[in-house]
Amino acid sequence: MKSAQLLLIALLAVPLGIAGCSSDRMVVAKTPEIARGLSLTQVQERATQDLFEVVGTVRALRTAPISAEIMGRVTSVKVREGDSVKQDETLLTIEDVQPRAGLEQAQAALTAADHEVAAAESELTLAQSTFARLNKLHEEKSISPQEFDEIKTRVQSARARRDSAVAARAQAAAGMQQARILLDRARVRAPFDGVVTERRIDPGALASPGLPLLTIESAGRYRLEVNVNENDLKYVRLGVSVPVLLDAYEGTPMTGKVVQIVPAADPASRSFVAKLELPANASLRSGQFGHAEFARGQRKAIFIPHTAVLEHGQLQSVYAVDDNNVAALRYVTLGKARAADIEILSGLNAGEKVVSDPGGRDLGGKRIEAR
Repeated sequence: MKSAQLLLIALLAVPLGIAGCSSDRMVVAKTPEIARGLSLTQVQERATQDLFEVVGTVRALRTAPISAEIMGRVTSVKVREGDSVKQDETLLTIEDVQPRAGLEQAQAALTAADHEVAAAESELTLAQSTFARLNKLHEEKSISPQEFDEIKTRVQSARARRDSAVAARAQAAAGMQQARILLDRARVRAPFDGVVTERRIDPGALASPGLPLLTIESAGRYRLEVNVNENDLKYVRLGVSVPVLLDAYEGTPMTGKVVQIVPAADPASRSFVAKLELPANASLRSGQFGHAEFARGQRKAIFIPHTAVLEHGQLQSVYAVDDNNVAALRYVTLGKARAADIEILSGLNAGEKVVSDPGGRDLGGKRIEAR
Protein backbone atom coordinates (compact mmCIF):
# COMPACT_ATOMS: atom_id res chain seq x y z
CA MET A 1 0.00 0.00 0.00
CA LYS A 2 2.78 2.36 0.83
CA SER A 3 4.61 1.52 -2.39
CA ALA A 4 1.48 2.33 -4.43
CA GLN A 5 1.21 5.78 -2.81
CA LEU A 6 4.84 6.50 -3.61
CA LEU A 7 4.30 5.51 -7.30
CA LEU A 8 1.30 7.87 -7.60
CA ILE A 9 3.28 10.77 -6.12
CA ALA A 10 6.11 10.12 -8.60
CA LEU A 11 3.78 10.10 -11.59
CA LEU A 12 2.19 13.43 -10.53
CA ALA A 13 5.60 15.02 -10.13
CA VAL A 14 6.74 14.25 -13.71
CA PRO A 15 4.49 16.80 -15.55
CA LEU A 16 5.39 19.49 -13.04
CA GLY A 17 9.08 18.90 -13.70
CA ILE A 18 8.55 19.03 -17.44
CA ALA A 19 6.54 22.25 -17.16
CA GLY A 20 9.22 23.78 -15.04
CA CYS A 21 11.90 22.92 -17.58
CA SER A 22 9.94 24.32 -20.58
CA SER A 23 9.28 27.58 -18.81
CA ASP A 24 13.00 28.13 -18.51
CA ARG A 25 13.57 27.89 -22.37
CA MET A 26 13.94 31.12 -24.48
CA VAL A 27 12.26 31.41 -27.93
CA VAL A 28 14.64 33.06 -30.44
CA ALA A 29 13.00 34.77 -33.52
CA LYS A 30 14.61 34.01 -36.94
CA THR A 31 16.34 37.04 -38.51
CA PRO A 32 15.35 37.62 -42.23
CA GLU A 33 18.08 37.28 -44.82
CA ILE A 34 19.20 40.60 -46.25
CA ALA A 35 19.16 41.32 -50.00
CA ARG A 36 21.30 44.26 -51.08
CA GLY A 37 21.82 46.25 -54.24
CA LEU A 38 18.12 46.50 -55.22
CA SER A 39 15.89 49.50 -55.94
CA LEU A 40 12.48 50.19 -54.48
CA THR A 41 9.69 52.06 -56.25
CA GLN A 42 6.60 53.54 -54.65
CA VAL A 43 3.35 52.70 -56.42
CA GLN A 44 2.09 55.95 -57.91
CA GLU A 45 -1.41 57.02 -58.81
CA ARG A 46 -1.72 59.49 -61.66
CA ALA A 47 -4.13 60.69 -64.29
CA THR A 48 -4.17 58.82 -67.58
CA GLN A 49 -6.33 58.56 -70.67
CA ASP A 50 -9.40 56.37 -70.33
CA LEU A 51 -8.97 54.30 -73.47
CA PHE A 52 -11.21 51.68 -74.99
CA GLU A 53 -10.19 49.25 -77.70
CA VAL A 54 -12.18 48.19 -80.73
CA VAL A 55 -11.28 45.39 -83.10
CA GLY A 56 -11.79 45.09 -86.82
CA THR A 57 -10.59 43.82 -90.16
CA VAL A 58 -8.43 45.40 -92.85
CA ARG A 59 -10.29 46.00 -96.12
CA ALA A 60 -9.06 47.36 -99.43
CA LEU A 61 -10.17 50.84 -100.41
CA ARG A 62 -11.72 49.36 -103.57
CA THR A 63 -12.82 45.76 -104.08
CA ALA A 64 -14.48 44.45 -107.23
CA PRO A 65 -15.87 40.97 -107.88
CA ILE A 66 -15.37 40.32 -111.60
CA SER A 67 -18.04 38.45 -113.57
CA ALA A 68 -18.80 37.84 -117.24
CA GLU A 69 -21.39 39.86 -119.14
CA ILE A 70 -22.14 37.08 -121.62
CA MET A 71 -22.62 33.34 -121.27
CA GLY A 72 -19.97 31.09 -122.73
CA ARG A 73 -17.21 28.59 -122.16
CA VAL A 74 -14.02 30.03 -120.62
CA THR A 75 -11.14 29.50 -123.04
CA SER A 76 -8.28 30.97 -120.98
CA VAL A 77 -7.56 32.53 -117.57
CA LYS A 78 -4.49 34.77 -117.69
CA VAL A 79 -4.06 35.61 -113.98
CA ARG A 80 -3.67 33.91 -110.61
CA GLU A 81 -4.07 35.02 -106.99
CA GLY A 82 -1.46 37.60 -106.10
CA ASP A 83 -0.91 38.86 -109.65
CA SER A 84 -0.81 42.62 -110.15
CA VAL A 85 -2.97 43.89 -113.01
CA LYS A 86 -3.44 47.17 -114.84
CA GLN A 87 -6.71 48.83 -115.80
CA ASP A 88 -8.21 47.31 -119.01
CA GLU A 89 -5.79 44.38 -118.93
CA THR A 90 -7.39 41.13 -120.18
CA LEU A 91 -8.00 38.75 -117.28
CA LEU A 92 -9.77 35.89 -119.07
CA THR A 93 -11.39 35.10 -122.41
CA ILE A 94 -14.72 33.45 -123.25
CA GLU A 95 -15.56 31.48 -126.37
CA ASP A 96 -16.55 34.09 -128.97
CA VAL A 97 -17.97 32.00 -131.85
CA GLN A 98 -21.52 33.25 -131.41
CA PRO A 99 -20.74 36.96 -130.86
CA ARG A 100 -18.29 36.87 -133.79
CA ALA A 101 -20.99 35.41 -136.02
CA GLY A 102 -23.33 38.13 -134.83
CA LEU A 103 -20.72 40.74 -135.75
CA GLU A 104 -20.37 39.30 -139.27
CA GLN A 105 -24.15 39.31 -139.67
CA ALA A 106 -24.34 42.92 -138.51
CA GLN A 107 -21.53 43.85 -140.93
CA ALA A 108 -23.46 42.28 -143.82
CA ALA A 109 -26.62 44.13 -142.81
CA LEU A 110 -24.71 47.41 -142.70
CA THR A 111 -23.23 46.79 -146.16
CA ALA A 112 -26.69 46.07 -147.55
CA ALA A 113 -28.02 49.23 -145.95
CA ASP A 114 -25.21 51.23 -147.54
CA HIS A 115 -26.19 49.87 -150.97
CA GLU A 116 -29.81 50.69 -150.36
CA VAL A 117 -28.94 54.25 -149.39
CA ALA A 118 -26.82 54.64 -152.52
CA ALA A 119 -29.65 53.35 -154.75
CA ALA A 120 -32.20 55.62 -153.09
CA GLU A 121 -29.88 58.63 -153.46
CA SER A 122 -29.47 57.86 -157.20
CA GLU A 123 -33.20 57.52 -157.71
CA LEU A 124 -33.83 60.79 -155.88
CA THR A 125 -31.19 62.58 -157.92
CA LEU A 126 -32.72 61.35 -161.16
CA ALA A 127 -36.23 62.32 -160.07
CA GLN A 128 -35.09 65.81 -159.06
CA SER A 129 -33.28 66.45 -162.39
CA THR A 130 -36.35 65.24 -164.32
CA PHE A 131 -38.56 67.50 -162.22
CA ALA A 132 -36.30 70.48 -162.99
CA ARG A 133 -36.61 69.95 -166.79
CA LEU A 134 -40.37 69.38 -166.71
CA ASN A 135 -40.91 72.34 -164.44
CA LYS A 136 -39.71 74.68 -167.27
CA LEU A 137 -42.04 72.99 -169.71
CA HIS A 138 -44.87 73.30 -167.19
CA GLU A 139 -44.22 77.04 -166.93
CA GLU A 140 -44.34 77.27 -170.72
CA LYS A 141 -47.59 75.27 -170.77
CA SER A 142 -45.88 72.61 -172.88
CA ILE A 143 -46.99 69.67 -170.69
CA SER A 144 -50.26 68.80 -169.09
CA PRO A 145 -50.87 69.31 -165.38
CA GLN A 146 -51.23 65.53 -164.97
CA GLU A 147 -47.71 64.87 -166.28
CA PHE A 148 -46.30 67.53 -163.95
CA ASP A 149 -48.11 66.05 -160.92
CA GLU A 150 -46.71 62.61 -161.77
CA ILE A 151 -43.10 63.79 -161.76
CA LYS A 152 -43.66 65.75 -158.55
CA THR A 153 -45.06 62.60 -156.88
CA ARG A 154 -42.06 60.63 -158.15
CA VAL A 155 -39.68 63.08 -156.42
CA GLN A 156 -41.58 62.81 -153.16
CA SER A 157 -41.54 59.02 -153.36
CA ALA A 158 -37.79 58.96 -154.09
CA ARG A 159 -37.12 61.28 -151.17
CA ALA A 160 -39.18 59.06 -148.84
CA ARG A 161 -37.29 55.98 -150.01
CA ARG A 162 -33.97 57.76 -149.46
CA ASP A 163 -35.01 58.78 -145.91
CA SER A 164 -36.16 55.22 -145.15
CA ALA A 165 -32.85 53.82 -146.43
CA VAL A 166 -30.87 56.29 -144.27
CA ALA A 167 -32.89 55.27 -141.20
CA ALA A 168 -32.35 51.58 -141.97
CA ARG A 169 -28.62 52.21 -142.31
CA ALA A 170 -28.55 53.97 -138.92
CA GLN A 171 -30.29 50.93 -137.41
CA ALA A 172 -27.78 48.60 -139.07
CA ALA A 173 -24.91 50.73 -137.75
CA ALA A 174 -26.35 50.48 -134.21
CA GLY A 175 -26.61 46.71 -134.63
CA MET A 176 -22.99 46.67 -135.76
CA GLN A 177 -21.92 48.62 -132.65
CA GLN A 178 -23.87 46.28 -130.39
CA ALA A 179 -22.28 43.24 -132.06
CA ARG A 180 -18.84 44.73 -131.49
CA ILE A 181 -19.64 45.31 -127.81
CA LEU A 182 -20.83 41.71 -127.42
CA LEU A 183 -17.66 40.43 -129.05
CA ASP A 184 -15.55 42.68 -126.83
CA ARG A 185 -17.32 41.26 -123.76
CA ALA A 186 -15.81 37.90 -124.56
CA ARG A 187 -12.63 39.41 -123.09
CA VAL A 188 -13.04 40.18 -119.37
CA ARG A 189 -10.83 43.13 -118.40
CA ALA A 190 -9.60 44.69 -115.13
CA PRO A 191 -11.71 47.69 -114.05
CA PHE A 192 -8.75 49.36 -112.27
CA ASP A 193 -5.14 48.82 -111.22
CA GLY A 194 -4.96 46.27 -108.46
CA VAL A 195 -4.15 42.78 -107.21
CA VAL A 196 -6.03 39.56 -107.89
CA THR A 197 -7.09 38.18 -104.50
CA GLU A 198 -9.39 35.37 -105.59
CA ARG A 199 -9.79 33.11 -108.63
CA ARG A 200 -12.90 30.96 -108.86
CA ILE A 201 -12.81 29.58 -112.40
CA ASP A 202 -10.55 27.61 -114.73
CA PRO A 203 -10.52 27.12 -118.52
CA GLY A 204 -13.36 24.90 -119.71
CA ALA A 205 -15.87 26.08 -117.10
CA LEU A 206 -19.08 27.80 -118.12
CA ALA A 207 -19.30 31.50 -117.32
CA SER A 208 -22.63 33.26 -117.02
CA PRO A 209 -23.61 36.85 -116.25
CA GLY A 210 -23.50 37.67 -112.54
CA LEU A 211 -21.40 34.63 -111.57
CA PRO A 212 -18.21 35.86 -109.79
CA LEU A 213 -15.07 34.67 -111.56
CA LEU A 214 -12.29 36.75 -109.97
CA THR A 215 -11.88 39.33 -107.22
CA ILE A 216 -9.60 42.37 -107.58
CA GLU A 217 -8.56 44.82 -104.87
CA SER A 218 -6.85 48.16 -105.28
CA ALA A 219 -3.25 47.86 -104.12
CA GLY A 220 -1.56 49.97 -101.45
CA ARG A 221 -4.59 51.75 -99.92
CA TYR A 222 -6.52 50.06 -97.15
CA ARG A 223 -8.96 50.78 -94.34
CA LEU A 224 -9.55 49.21 -90.95
CA GLU A 225 -13.26 48.57 -90.43
CA VAL A 226 -14.01 48.33 -86.69
CA ASN A 227 -17.16 47.58 -84.71
CA VAL A 228 -17.99 50.24 -82.12
CA ASN A 229 -20.46 49.62 -79.29
CA GLU A 230 -23.39 52.02 -79.40
CA ASN A 231 -22.46 53.36 -75.92
CA ASP A 232 -18.99 54.36 -77.16
CA LEU A 233 -20.04 55.75 -80.54
CA LYS A 234 -20.10 59.31 -79.17
CA TYR A 235 -16.32 59.13 -78.68
CA VAL A 236 -15.68 58.24 -82.34
CA ARG A 237 -15.63 61.34 -84.53
CA LEU A 238 -14.89 61.92 -88.21
CA GLY A 239 -11.39 63.18 -88.89
CA VAL A 240 -9.93 61.93 -85.58
CA SER A 241 -6.57 60.11 -85.82
CA VAL A 242 -6.02 57.20 -83.42
CA PRO A 243 -3.32 54.54 -82.91
CA VAL A 244 -3.88 51.28 -84.78
CA LEU A 245 -2.07 48.01 -84.12
CA LEU A 246 -2.28 45.08 -86.53
CA ASP A 247 -1.58 41.61 -85.19
CA ALA A 248 0.68 40.93 -88.17
CA TYR A 249 2.91 43.87 -87.15
CA GLU A 250 2.80 43.54 -83.37
CA GLY A 251 4.72 46.26 -81.60
CA THR A 252 4.67 48.65 -84.57
CA PRO A 253 1.57 50.86 -84.30
CA MET A 254 0.38 53.05 -87.15
CA THR A 255 -2.06 55.92 -87.29
CA GLY A 256 -5.59 55.50 -88.59
CA LYS A 257 -7.95 58.36 -89.48
CA VAL A 258 -11.72 58.00 -89.12
CA VAL A 259 -13.14 58.71 -92.58
CA GLN A 260 -16.60 57.14 -92.35
CA ILE A 261 -19.13 56.02 -89.74
CA VAL A 262 -21.90 53.80 -91.08
CA PRO A 263 -25.13 55.34 -89.69
CA ALA A 264 -27.02 52.03 -89.30
CA ALA A 265 -26.31 49.64 -86.41
CA ASP A 266 -26.06 45.88 -86.64
CA PRO A 267 -29.33 44.72 -85.00
CA ALA A 268 -27.66 41.58 -83.62
CA SER A 269 -24.63 43.17 -81.92
CA ARG A 270 -25.93 46.74 -81.51
CA SER A 271 -22.64 48.02 -82.89
CA PHE A 272 -21.71 50.49 -85.60
CA VAL A 273 -19.03 50.16 -88.27
CA ALA A 274 -16.37 52.87 -88.37
CA LYS A 275 -13.83 52.98 -91.20
CA LEU A 276 -10.29 54.18 -90.51
CA GLU A 277 -8.02 55.07 -93.41
CA LEU A 278 -4.55 53.56 -92.99
CA PRO A 279 -1.25 54.93 -94.33
CA ALA A 280 -0.12 53.59 -97.69
CA ASN A 281 1.70 50.34 -97.07
CA ALA A 282 2.54 47.75 -99.70
CA SER A 283 2.67 44.95 -97.11
CA LEU A 284 -0.93 45.38 -95.93
CA ARG A 285 -3.41 42.72 -96.94
CA SER A 286 -7.18 42.41 -96.82
CA GLY A 287 -8.49 40.27 -93.98
CA GLN A 288 -5.76 41.15 -91.46
CA PHE A 289 -6.91 41.60 -87.86
CA GLY A 290 -6.39 44.95 -86.15
CA HIS A 291 -7.11 47.01 -83.04
CA ALA A 292 -7.79 50.73 -82.67
CA GLU A 293 -7.79 52.75 -79.44
CA PHE A 294 -10.15 55.64 -78.72
CA ALA A 295 -10.17 57.91 -75.65
CA ARG A 296 -13.17 58.53 -73.41
CA GLY A 297 -11.38 61.15 -71.28
CA GLN A 298 -9.22 61.03 -68.12
CA ARG A 299 -9.17 58.62 -65.15
CA LYS A 300 -6.96 57.76 -62.16
CA ALA A 301 -4.70 54.71 -62.34
CA ILE A 302 -1.62 53.28 -60.60
CA PHE A 303 1.60 52.41 -62.40
CA ILE A 304 4.85 50.59 -61.73
CA PRO A 305 7.95 50.05 -63.91
CA HIS A 306 7.91 47.20 -66.42
CA THR A 307 11.03 45.81 -64.77
CA ALA A 308 9.18 45.19 -61.49
CA VAL A 309 6.88 42.59 -63.06
CA LEU A 310 7.74 38.87 -62.95
CA GLU A 311 6.24 36.39 -65.40
CA HIS A 312 5.08 32.96 -64.19
CA GLY A 313 3.50 31.37 -67.28
CA GLN A 314 0.14 33.14 -67.61
CA LEU A 315 0.51 34.84 -64.20
CA GLN A 316 2.28 38.08 -63.30
CA SER A 317 3.59 39.08 -59.89
CA VAL A 318 5.72 41.65 -58.08
CA TYR A 319 7.71 41.72 -54.85
CA ALA A 320 5.83 44.04 -52.51
CA VAL A 321 7.77 45.41 -49.53
CA ASP A 322 6.15 45.98 -46.10
CA ASP A 323 6.99 48.63 -43.49
CA ASN A 324 9.93 46.52 -42.31
CA ASN A 325 11.29 46.31 -45.88
CA VAL A 326 10.54 42.57 -46.02
CA ALA A 327 9.59 41.42 -49.53
CA ALA A 328 6.64 39.14 -50.30
CA LEU A 329 5.54 37.79 -53.69
CA ARG A 330 2.17 39.22 -54.74
CA TYR A 331 0.18 38.39 -57.88
CA VAL A 332 -1.19 41.31 -59.85
CA THR A 333 -3.43 42.01 -62.85
CA LEU A 334 -1.86 44.19 -65.52
CA GLY A 335 -3.43 46.82 -67.73
CA LYS A 336 -2.05 48.90 -70.59
CA ALA A 337 1.61 49.79 -70.91
CA ARG A 338 2.58 53.46 -70.92
CA ALA A 339 6.17 54.06 -72.06
CA ALA A 340 8.44 52.48 -69.37
CA ASP A 341 5.54 51.90 -66.94
CA ILE A 342 2.61 49.50 -66.86
CA GLU A 343 -0.80 49.93 -65.26
CA ILE A 344 -1.83 47.74 -62.32
CA LEU A 345 -5.52 46.88 -62.30
CA SER A 346 -5.52 44.83 -59.07
CA GLY A 347 -3.12 43.45 -56.46
CA LEU A 348 -1.47 46.71 -55.36
CA ASN A 349 -2.54 49.99 -53.79
CA ALA A 350 -1.17 53.47 -54.23
CA GLY A 351 1.61 54.25 -51.76
CA GLU A 352 2.91 50.68 -51.44
CA LYS A 353 6.50 49.88 -52.35
CA VAL A 354 7.74 47.23 -54.79
CA VAL A 355 11.15 45.98 -55.84
CA SER A 356 11.72 47.69 -59.17
CA ASP A 357 14.45 45.35 -60.46
CA PRO A 358 14.10 41.86 -58.93
CA GLY A 359 15.54 40.12 -61.97
CA GLY A 360 15.50 36.36 -61.44
CA ARG A 361 16.27 36.45 -57.70
CA ASP A 362 14.09 34.81 -55.05
CA LEU A 363 13.33 37.65 -52.62
CA GLY A 364 10.39 36.16 -50.72
CA GLY A 365 10.81 36.79 -46.97
CA LYS A 366 14.05 38.73 -47.39
CA ARG A 367 14.73 42.21 -46.06
CA ILE A 368 15.54 44.60 -48.87
CA GLU A 369 18.35 47.10 -48.40
CA ALA A 370 17.81 49.59 -51.23
CA ARG A 371 20.81 51.07 -52.94
